[in-house]
Amino acid sequence: MSIVLILGSGPNVVQCRDWPRGHFDRIVAINNAWAVRSDWDDVIHPDDFPSERMPLDLNPKQRVVRAADYVPLQNTFGGFVYAGGTMAFTASYWALAALKPRVIAVMGCDMVYSAAQTHFYGKGTADPLRQDVTLRSLEAKSARLMALAARKGCAMVNLSQDPSRLVFPRARHDELHVVTLPQIDQRIVDAAMQQEEALGYYVPSGEYWKQEGRFDTDAIDALDALWLKAVPAPQTLP
Repeated sequence: MSIVLILGSGPNVVQCRDWPRGHFDRIVAINNAWAVRSDWDDVIHPDDFPSERMPLDLNPKQRVVRAADYVPLQNTFGGFVYAGGTMAFTASYWALAALKPRVIAVMGCDMVYSAAQTHFYGKGTADPLRQDVTLRSLEAKSARLMALAARKGCAMVNLSQDPSRLVFPRARHDELHVVTLPQIDQRIVDAAMQQEEALGYYVPSGEYWKQEGRFDTDAIDALDALWLKAVPAPQTLP
């Protein structure tokens, strides 16, 4: 597996409708994003995703990825408290573990919300607006993902040209074959992972919200600051 495209529900995701399928080896749609284009391979969603919003007909090459599939794989990367409790991060960790790509490119996952339109289909429920211990720094959670992906030989890039909470390098959909790994400070990565182990905020079930009382937000903030130091500063938009 070489290049994976992950589609979120941000308003700009519709820009990908005319991108040639040949630019990607696999397309993973999060929640409602399966409706953006019909040639997706996997749709990934939490168990409480409404059944009426699921695609009616799947072809033999398409599959649905549920919690029983992605929770064990995300746990191999430390679990949800450290990785971030949004489906954009979950889909990326699942793809990293299950598909072993060289590049994961995301679109529609910027997690920047306007009052007018939050999702490509109109108004929706924005994960990062929840009061959630895993969402204190989306930038840090994306830095962690980028650093751990690089250790697996995978580059994380953002195909959006809009403001973003992600710190991934920006890229073009037609240039993914030349994307290279970012420069990661491995000493800081080692220190951050040691700190995660010391904190012990691992929840095997993935239902971290049932244990939020035992998580020290100051400790999580300090850990997030460490992850941000491990990766290059995000590109500024022109």
